Amino acid sequence: MKLINDNGCGWLNQIPKRLNIKSLNKDLISDYLIIGAGFTGLSSARKLSEINKNNKIIVVDARLAGEGGSSRNSGYLVDTTLNDGFTSNKDIENYKKKVKIYELGIKAVKKYIKEYQVDCEWNESGKYFASSKIQDENKAKSFSKLLTNLNYENKILFNDELQKKLGTSFYNVAVYTTGGILLNPGKLVRSMIDTLPENVDLFENTQLLNWNKSNDKIICQFENNKIETKKIIFCTNGFLRSLNVKKNYSFPITLTASMTRSLTEKEFKHIGSPREWGVLPIRPMGATIRLTKDKRILIRNTAEVKNPNSMNLNDLTNRIKLHNLGIKKRFPNLPENIIENSWSGVVCRSGNGSQIFEKLDDNIYVAGCYNGSGIGTGTLFGEQIALIASNQQSEEIPIIESRKKPNWLLPQPFLNIGIYSRLAYERFKARSEI
Repeated sequence: MKLINDNGCGWLNQIPKRLNIKSLNKDLISDYLIIGAGFTGLSSARKLSEINKNNKIIVVDARLAGEGGSSRNSGYLVDTTLNDGFTSNKDIENYKKKVKIYELGIKAVKKYIKEYQVDCEWNESGKYFASSKIQDENKAKSFSKLLTNLNYENKILFNDELQKKLGTSFYNVAVYTTGGILLNPGKLVRSMIDTLPENVDLFENTQLLNWNKSNDKIICQFENNKIETKKIIFCTNGFLRSLNVKKNYSFPITLTASMTRSLTEKEFKHIGSPREWGVLPIRPMGATIRLTKDKRILIRNTAEVKNPNSMNLNDLTNRIKLHNLGIKKRFPNLPENIIENSWSGVVCRSGNGSQIFEKLDDNIYVAGCYNGSGIGTGTLFGEQIALIASNQQSEEIPIIESRKKPNWLLPQPFLNIGIYSRLAYERFKARSEI
């Protein structure tokens, strides 16, 4: 099917549209071919260029570079996550490995921003895991205890203090953690496109149709042309299954978000003029909410088994109604219909919350499946998979490889039935948090 670049993403609509976009129009030969131009693919290309200055490096993306999940997320660079399902000492050890990867991801992004002097509205504001249900206090305390044992600074807050911090009385309990970062993902990924080295060619609106390995070459067929490459790195995250790459270890989930116009000074003052903040739900299917630097409210409160390639206008309109409802619950005194942009995007998940990072075969590599934490982890994994593809090592690679590996998933249609049932169950439990 022909993929479409929609113009609904609020982050992307805040930055100028790009010019001089190239699509593949002839057969090519490369040393390295990267499939996917998001955080992972762009970071991989940048690192490959540093190591292999005389090699031919090509990046292709089925849509416009950086305009997939990399710019369609909520802009959280996370250090910790709540809903990882840890229940035993063994699972806690895996959780420690996971948050170590998050720490390395933050470090990788911070290094990139410093080196290239990027303005992506970086704010080390921390984040809140919150619930409107006071009965979630026990879960909040359990999570707080885990974080304290792992030496992560945190604090449990209740309604009155949360209202002062967030400007809404909706939430009754929250765990505040200090290590998370809020940023503008559209500006960050745009900078990675703009700073691609000279020996990297980027082709957009160039969809990979099929690929195969023949002797020591990989042949990739696109709509009208092909690329022959010595090595290939798959960085397509939620679309790995559609390319038959680790297809039984990950699956895409479609999320939908909306962003309001900037609040007026009067509206902003009415909610208490809070500083920029980000809230993640204590209950898995609750809403993710942000108050941005420029006084916009972002809400994401839907996660579904949908066609990852597109969301039709009727479905998007119905999701916007839920977003309006979620905003009204939290800020009843704000005007109706202040949403300015709405969009869908794809997140890649595994059955046990683990990431994909490996050499599949001689000259074939893959990195992806970030379970909603792709800004830092994607940047880190892109750089590190480039090192592996260049037969090099680093201090980070053994840490990444020590993580729990993704578990095998059921084949279709059983997989989608299971995912749908699980999402429906979690959605029912979190219905008050929409």
